[in-house]
Amino acid sequence: MTAAATTHPLRDSTTMVRRNLKRMVRYPSMTVQLIAMPILLLLLFVYVFGGTLGAGLGGPSGGRAEYINYMVPAILLITIATTVQGTAVSVAMDMTDGIIARFRTMNIARVSVLTGHVIGSLIQAFLSMAVVIGVALLIGFEPSASLGGWLALVGVLAAVAFALVWLTVAIGQTSQSVEAASSLPMPLMFLPFLGSGFVPTDSIPGGLRWFAEYQPFTPIMESIRALLMDNPVGDDLWIALTWCAGIALLGYVWAKRLYNRKA
Repeated sequence: MTAAATTHPLRDSTTMVRRNLKRMVRYPSMTVQLIAMPILLLLLFVYVFGGTLGAGLGGPSGGRAEYINYMVPAILLITIATTVQGTAVSVAMDMTDGIIARFRTMNIARVSVLTGHVIGSLIQAFLSMAVVIGVALLIGFEPSASLGGWLALVGVLAAVAFALVWLTVAIGQTSQSVEAASSLPMPLMFLPFLGSGFVPTDSIPGGLRWFAEYQPFTPIMESIRALLMDNPVGDDLWIALTWCAGIALLGYVWAKRLYNRKA
């Protein structure tokens, strides 16, 4: 390995981040599709199911006003899940169209390729969440978080996005085609439905309730909900961050091993 390859990882990573952001601009249809899905789900649940489900939640207002405040955390997680689905597709495109082989012939830091995907996806995830929160505010979402709560919320969302991005970077490398890469991360989009995202877990019957209470997305959504509504977070925050750390470590080790083996 040459000295240049070891002394300019930051410069090379910046170049790869710029490359991934340009790809996002070059394929606006994919970006719009990734943002449109959570927005459509938000509108569907608020205006079709919100009256009935919100009345079941109780509270001073009930109905849609109560329900939109309850389900926005689930929509934010679905936004991250759709974004990282695009990450898996981008990684699979790189792995199957020969660009990685070209990178190996160039004097660039090996770590920069994966770093570019990760940072580029994190930027895209936060842009998507900003759009989704803006739409939610327009249709009646009323968070009561303090400045400290918003800062903590950004940290939690960054931890979740970072963990899922690394996981889907690995998934993209295992995929034999772009089509497979687009479908393998799909379960991440359904986990909020099988947790406390749209209804409280105590309304879910049997063994499914046990899964809903102990799957990783439930403490994450409870933490986000508490921060947005300025409520006590309790143990959910530490459980959520532990899940994020474990998923991030798994994804990083898996992705790095796959990349080194393929390279």
